[in-house]
Amino acid sequence: MSLIVEGSIFDVDGARAAYVRFEGERIAEIGQIGTDSTRGRVRRIRGIVAPPPVNSHTHLGDAVSSREPPAISFREMVGPPNGFKFRLLAAAGPKEKREAVRLALGRMVEEGIRAVVDFREEGVAGVRMLRRAAQGLGIRVVALGRPLARPIERAELSELLAIADGVGLASAREESNETRRSVARACHVAKKRYALHASEERRERVNAYLDPRPDLLVHMTHATRADFETVRDAGTSVAVCPRSNALFGRRPALATMEKLGLSVLLGTDNAMLHAPSIWRELEFAYVSSRLFGERVSSGFLARAALIEPWNWLGSPRAARIDPESTVPPLVLRLPADDPAYQIVTRVTEQVIVRPGRRERGA
Repeated sequence: MSLIVEGSIFDVDGARAAYVRFEGERIAEIGQIGTDSTRGRVRRIRGIVAPPPVNSHTHLGDAVSSREPPAISFREMVGPPNGFKFRLLAAAGPKEKREAVRLALGRMVEEGIRAVVDFREEGVAGVRMLRRAAQGLGIRVVALGRPLARPIERAELSELLAIADGVGLASAREESNETRRSVARACHVAKKRYALHASEERRERVNAYLDPRPDLLVHMTHATRADFETVRDAGTSVAVCPRSNALFGRRPALATMEKLGLSVLLGTDNAMLHAPSIWRELEFAYVSSRLFGERVSSGFLARAALIEPWNWLGSPRAARIDPESTVPPLVLRLPADDPAYQIVTRVTEQVIVRPGRRERGA
């Protein structure tokens, strides 16, 4: 099935007017509007073509919770090892968790998400469950597992890294220097990712979470401008989750991050707290920044969901709209003017067009 989308492109090179011709879900041709060679023989729509989004930080295991979480402190909610979240995971059966995770992943697929970076607790068994839950869904799952034993047991960590894409730790406050160094060393040897939460509940010394240097830091809601500068200069990316932060009375300094040129990724955090919708996260990030008088651009936020994550994943071609793109792009039935603003504030599942597939009701 052929389709021409006339309007605009938003990708790693920014926004520009163009048409994109699809054959199936793959790009066949790009050019200036009105110059395609099909002479009207191909169905065409107005819209925006962009790279598919990545959900860059989730805890999908706690999707098993379907009730409103209790009104308790951050530490009581998610603090390891006995917080509400960890008691929830321990009480749920393997099948129950697997089905809940698969439902969450399925929702992300419906919203056009092509990759997710999940901090998967519960050791080797937790990563295996996540892999089984994702089978056949067509979404790339980057599983950052977490070993159970403290002190770290070499055999468990080796088994974990054999099936995971790396390790995602709680924070420098919860983990000893020796644990962090052992994990980072093993990840680097295995050419896997090392990540951890940082300055989430309170400010932590920047040297604590940068030594050894992680590939990804999460939250940094209590970091200072100097901390951000140090992280930027270290070449480390930061994943932010504004909705979950807001539940506990904190927010990421997005405007400062933008001004300093940090590599920022967007995630939805705990599935027990919010639906894993990157579109809801984008709109909340945009609106809440205005609420606090710290304006952040729509282009910066759109890049945090659609561009920067693909670079972090080592798949930069996925962030570029051209016939050599490595993943099928996103097509949105939205006004083509100011595409970054449209992407950040107006995307719902209903405006996503899937080239190569017959639309519902068609």
